[in-house]
Amino acid sequence: MYVVATAGHVDHGKSTLVRALTGMEPDRLAEEQRRGLTIDLGFAWTTLPSGREVAFVDVPGHERFLGNMLAGVGPAPVVCFVVAADQGWQAQSSDHRDAIVALGIEHGLVAITRADLASPQQLAGTEAQIRAQLAGTPLEDAPVVVVSAAKDLDQGAREPDRDLRDPGVRRDDEECRDPDAPPTAGLDEFIARLDEVLATTPAPDPDARVRLWVDRSFSIKGSGTVVTGSLTAGTLHNDDRLELVGESGRRPVRVRGLHSRNTAVPSVTPHARAAVNLRDLAADTVHRGDALLTPDSWPVVDAVDVRRRTGAGFVDGPRQLVVHVGTAAVQARVRPFGDDHARLTLDHALPLQVGDRLVLRNPGGHSVYAGVLVLDVDPPTLRRRGDGARRAAQLEARPATGDPGAEVARRGAMRPEQLRRFGIGGLEMPPGNVDEMQQHGTWWVHRPALQEWARQLQQAVGRKLRDEPLAPGLSEGAAVDLLRRLDLPLPDAALLPLVVRTAGLESQQGALRPPGRATDLGEAEASVVQLERRLREHPFAAPEADELAALRLGPRQLAAAERAGRLLRLGGGVILLPQGPALAMRRLAALDQPFTTSEARQALDTTRRVAIPLLELLDSRGWTRRVDSTRRTIVR
Repeated sequence: MYVVATAGHVDHGKSTLVRALTGMEPDRLAEEQRRGLTIDLGFAWTTLPSGREVAFVDVPGHERFLGNMLAGVGPAPVVCFVVAADQGWQAQSSDHRDAIVALGIEHGLVAITRADLASPQQLAGTEAQIRAQLAGTPLEDAPVVVVSAAKDLDQGAREPDRDLRDPGVRRDDEECRDPDAPPTAGLDEFIARLDEVLATTPAPDPDARVRLWVDRSFSIKGSGTVVTGSLTAGTLHNDDRLELVGESGRRPVRVRGLHSRNTAVPSVTPHARAAVNLRDLAADTVHRGDALLTPDSWPVVDAVDVRRRTGAGFVDGPRQLVVHVGTAAVQARVRPFGDDHARLTLDHALPLQVGDRLVLRNPGGHSVYAGVLVLDVDPPTLRRRGDGARRAAQLEARPATGDPGAEVARRGAMRPEQLRRFGIGGLEMPPGNVDEMQQHGTWWVHRPALQEWARQLQQAVGRKLRDEPLAPGLSEGAAVDLLRRLDLPLPDAALLPLVVRTAGLESQQGALRPPGRATDLGEAEASVVQLERRLREHPFAAPEADELAALRLGPRQLAAAERAGRLLRLGGGVILLPQGPALAMRRLAALDQPFTTSEARQALDTTRRVAIPLLELLDSRGWTRRVDSTRRTIVR
């Protein structure tokens, strides 16, 4: 299916054309049908002779409903622009053209309607107006087809011309019709040209992540909540788990059923109109502008940096604007970075990516203020004097499709999937200076950033060992905390081993230190020497706590001596020489096997306080093993 949105001035025959093409009434509301005036979005569909299925989103043309018009055109890849032959180009024709240009819609065609009400001169003049007004826009080469409501559209005359402010005002079309109006190309040619346009529309990616902007939400008895929208990429399946994002926040949802063209289907592929039945969700909690997303695949952001593509500049513009994207309309604060670039801070977060087109409108206004392109969905915080000017220069140099190398450099390191999530990706390595990039596992790392992290880490380890000579080094946790507090923070603890290697450090039991560094015991050296002398004479006569206190050997001094390979600490505060376990094995091997704890204690000439933790250490090393609850044996 292809989705086509209408566009054009109020009462130029958009709904009449859709009705003739599909045989369906696009005006859903009773008020619309009573007034003959489109107020909200309408939907209809048909199958062309070629077999292509087309869904039409019919939009209102009145200036008061520009927001609704943008919600209809926003997600559509193709537009049908309608201009009445007898009235020519009008004010809302320009507004709708500006919206189409701002949204970057490149595919469409133009219908000149009500040709039976225009003279040949009027018809030629209207076509000339259209060509002039669309010059320089993506639709400047769009096919222009003339259709006549009286001759080709089922109702014989166009819908009554009614004024929004006075529903009773109308005029008689029959009195205005030119009996000598020339025959028109008509509906058949329009269908043929539409088919040609659809044939050249790029095929969407059915495997892409889903972002379906909701345009309607309602409840069906026995089914529950149904939301509808135009699926422009990705594929929806029954029982899919999705994420619903909107003004009320983010929540997981599950697809109960899918419909397209009023028919239940197991899946929906783009481009298509889709009705999605969601489980366990109240209809009044979903609104136009919400979006159904593939979970954890979109950045949901409340600030973006943008580039102006059309319309007025930012410097002298308003500081509050309404942002239209998809079917959403969100208030935003504007921080200009010159006339062409700005930061938009949204009232609530939206799922956006680099390359998205946004339409900006004055609150309460009836025209497009500007069209902008999203350049950055994760903009940096600006705190220091001059940050705004620096950011303006960065955005000025930034390509419209995003700069993977600049993104990696700004953060120091990124995963490729992060770039793709932002809407930048498809590259094996960021472009630019390859010498400044390296790959580490699943990360792209900017070498200058890596060197700076390594320098900061070296300094921190040096300070730690200088201030605390007995310390094993800087703990890995402290290192990560330090690197995350830098101006260019370490983005993930998984990168720490790379930083440690780059800094020329080693990690020993979770502590970072220069490789091969001898532990300086300082004032504890003499006491350790004294303890070593005593244990060489009586290897298993471990000192008591009061003896250690007299030697001024506390936990920090003993830990440092153990790291230096001078002492061995066992459970229960038992201190031996590092060669103590091997010496114990020689004595235990001389016993009859298996042996009891008491026999081991006697052979070692020590106490149970020492024997039990020593035997447990031998068990853990696999040098001895328990035979039963009281006996052990040497493992040969």
